[in-house]
Amino acid sequence: MTEHQPEMAEPGFRDSVDMMFNRAVALMDLSPGLEEKIRVCNATYTVRFGVRLRGQIHTFTGYRSVHSEHMEPVKGGIRYASSVHQEEVEALAALMTYKCALVEVPYGGSKGGLRIDPRDWDEHELEQITRRFAYELAKRDLISPSQNVPAPDMGTGEREMAWIADQYARMNTTDINSRACVTGKPLNAGGIHGRVEATGRGVQYALREFFRHPEDVAKANLSGTLAGKRVIVQGLGNVGYHAAKFLSEEDGARITAIIERDGAIADEDGLDVEAVHQWIGKHGGVAGFAGATHHEDGARLLEAECDILIPAALESTINLGNADRIQAPLIIEAANGPITAGADDILRGKGTVIIPDMYANAGGVTVSYFEWVKNLSHIRFGRMERRADEARAQAIVDELERLSDDEGLGWNLSKDFKARYLKGDDELELVRSGLDDTMRTAYQSMREIWHSRDDVPDLRTAAYLVAIGRVAMSYRSKGL
Repeated sequence: MTEHQPEMAEPGFRDSVDMMFNRAVALMDLSPGLEEKIRVCNATYTVRFGVRLRGQIHTFTGYRSVHSEHMEPVKGGIRYASSVHQEEVEALAALMTYKCALVEVPYGGSKGGLRIDPRDWDEHELEQITRRFAYELAKRDLISPSQNVPAPDMGTGEREMAWIADQYARMNTTDINSRACVTGKPLNAGGIHGRVEATGRGVQYALREFFRHPEDVAKANLSGTLAGKRVIVQGLGNVGYHAAKFLSEEDGARITAIIERDGAIADEDGLDVEAVHQWIGKHGGVAGFAGATHHEDGARLLEAECDILIPAALESTINLGNADRIQAPLIIEAANGPITAGADDILRGKGTVIIPDMYANAGGVTVSYFEWVKNLSHIRFGRMERRADEARAQAIVDELERLSDDEGLGWNLSKDFKARYLKGDDELELVRSGLDDTMRTAYQSMREIWHSRDDVPDLRTAAYLVAIGRVAMSYRSKGL
């Protein structure tokens, strides 16, 4: 048997999603017709458009898939990558359907992609390409505040979302809600505080909730809290960077290895995530970073000993070729589909606990939902109540201090307490609170099924059961 044969037998990303869906619905009492309705992708639009650049016309291929319209609008990011293809976009759209249902965000699932390497084009060229792509989608209602709301994904960010929002507004000059046509925008273009960090922050909140349940922690052969846990992160993009930064700076975890395109760096005492992030920004990779051991074969460090593995890059990075060598007892999928269906079977057989992607990286769509609500309400969160809350808190503190003086009690409220108690919540704090509540509630809905049913062996199956059940209820309420 050659080294490459296991990978040849690997199911594709779309097949992996279907296999995991099948595993869950086999445990449910759904009619065949309803099961098929939930499974299939409703529609995929392929657009090929030309843009005059560098003295000639270049033709680009893009996709927008709508998996389920059990709720509208549908929601899902747009990724820019030279590897984008229809099956990947459809699989990601399906994941969005289940993800939104799991975390109770009122959207159907969608996804978009443009087959392009953003590094090949200058900023003004990317703007022309993005605006034309947005035009092609918007004129078919595949971008709309009430029907289809994109967001950033791999290869896109605030800049691209601002271009898309402006293009939609130019095409719909009387739509008062035009800013809600896309989320992940810059703050000055209708964005929301906390959106850039949202997916990474959600990974942190997911791990915090997992470690609140000693019974669950024990299933991963771990104990205690996040403090001191050895963490390996694959991919220090937006999601991996924020997850690693928050876990190390706020929870005391040790980031012992970071895997990037040009290899990996490792330090058992823990890496300075912010310093590594800045190094990558200047040098384009981790090679040469001082004070850490560099490994040219970065993928090998996926198999290194650690407590928590965070794959935060592309799909299918843990597959039949390396699953049996993965040592991490706990894996949290910060990326979409980083573990193939075949690898999932191997890891579950070894007793590895996997916190699945549809839950673990739902922070992005959750805060996107908050941004969409903010755009529709035309007011930032906290603007009406923040100072009133501060005034009420001040009144209580003043009364306590007056009572102490009048009665000679000698009470002294600490300055730190007063500063924290008297500060009204701003938009960022409210967004983080809403995200934390969402991640806690969704995890509890998964673990309830995980622990109450003998035929549910893992959190991924539990997540699919919760999500598919909610989608089914939605369709039934429509009379289907």
